[in-house]
Amino acid sequence: MTSGGGAAGLGCFGTPTTAMGQGLMISANRIWFVNRFFYPDHSATSQILSDLALHLARRGRQIGVIASRGVYDDPTVVLPAFEDHGGVAIHRVSRARFGRDKLIGRASDYLGIYRAFAAATARLTAAGDSIVVKCDPPMLSAAIAPIARAKRLRQINWLQDLYPEVALGLGLNALRPLAPLLAAARNASLRFATFNVAIGERMSDRLKQCGAPPERIRIIANWCDDEAIRSLPRQSNPLRETWGLQEKFVVGYSGNLGRAHEYATLLDAAEQFRDDQNIVFLFIGGGHLTGKLQNEIERRGLASTFQFRPYQDASLLPQSLSAPDVHWISLRPEMEGLIVPSKFYGIAAAGRPTIAVCDPAGEIATLVERHDCGIVVTPGDGAGFAEAIRSIARDPQRGAEMGRNARSMLERCFSRLSCLGSWEELFDVLARPQGASTLAMRPSGRI
Repeated sequence: MTSGGGAAGLGCFGTPTTAMGQGLMISANRIWFVNRFFYPDHSATSQILSDLALHLARRGRQIGVIASRGVYDDPTVVLPAFEDHGGVAIHRVSRARFGRDKLIGRASDYLGIYRAFAAATARLTAAGDSIVVKCDPPMLSAAIAPIARAKRLRQINWLQDLYPEVALGLGLNALRPLAPLLAAARNASLRFATFNVAIGERMSDRLKQCGAPPERIRIIANWCDDEAIRSLPRQSNPLRETWGLQEKFVVGYSGNLGRAHEYATLLDAAEQFRDDQNIVFLFIGGGHLTGKLQNEIERRGLASTFQFRPYQDASLLPQSLSAPDVHWISLRPEMEGLIVPSKFYGIAAAGRPTIAVCDPAGEIATLVERHDCGIVVTPGDGAGFAEAIRSIARDPQRGAEMGRNARSMLERCFSRLSCLGSWEELFDVLARPQGASTLAMRPSGRI
């Protein structure tokens, strides 16, 4: 592995070439990815993109990435402009200047990133290349589509969420006057794309409503490292001992608690266990709502019932995801079809059941019910959440059975190798003489 590429004479795919302005000359028929964050950043979109890009490079494909020079959680970091990592050529062109706290500053950052990414796409790609556009920053597919059309690129939109609907659902009403124009630009990019990759069936339905041709929609779920993450018996888990959880029944949360989630239902359930020393609520991670959750726990006098831990190193995920006896996840009902909580797959890999606080007809609720791997609770039903905890705590054999069902579901439908294989099939289709018109691909990430 080499890094710090960018000197004249070293092409971005390791082939001799000459420098051209701030970029490098390359040949056609490459696969490019565009996203704000990439390796070594550890945010969710970066990790899954890095995993796919490195996998494709190991399989002999020529991969380039256009990303920012920043990382998600530290605005002081400035990454190298050019780097080769694992055979992936990384071109970094911009970074945030104003941070994520203020809407105006974030909007200014987004505009700068759109311009930088569009310019890099125009400079680095050639006719016949495929360009996979993620959605960080939001609406990125609309910013890249004019360049892809002009340069005759095959654009694949990899949709982790849908804007502007997410922003409006989260109450960002300042965008409401612009929403019709933003949606029209986004929808045009969906119609233009060679493929639109959704991460769930409800999102696929939303794309059809937005005008995406159904024959160009693929469902490929997000994944986790299910080869590394496996069920660890509670008595063999060092973290349970380190955190003083040996004899406790642990209700866990792992990952980001963001604006699309809710915690009021959890707190209403926790009120019923304030005097039960056998029940512990374990929170591992962070996110926008974490501080508010902690403040409300203090206000309600529930601090003795909760433990908060920071994000754990990837090497500890098998232990941290196995530490709870049951996990809870949440999604606001208005976010269904716009976002899929990908933490569900890590929970399943660890062989733990899920209490899903979300729309009973939603994506995760459907999976939980269909595969009998947890309990669904309607948001706002704190009593139902408490009863779900009691039912699993009373019957540990039933909880273990639901955990085994979760792991079985993952292995059948959402394994890492299966999802990566679905991406490889998509690129195989593009390599055929008829390209995207040859659509004989097996369903991917289906339930």
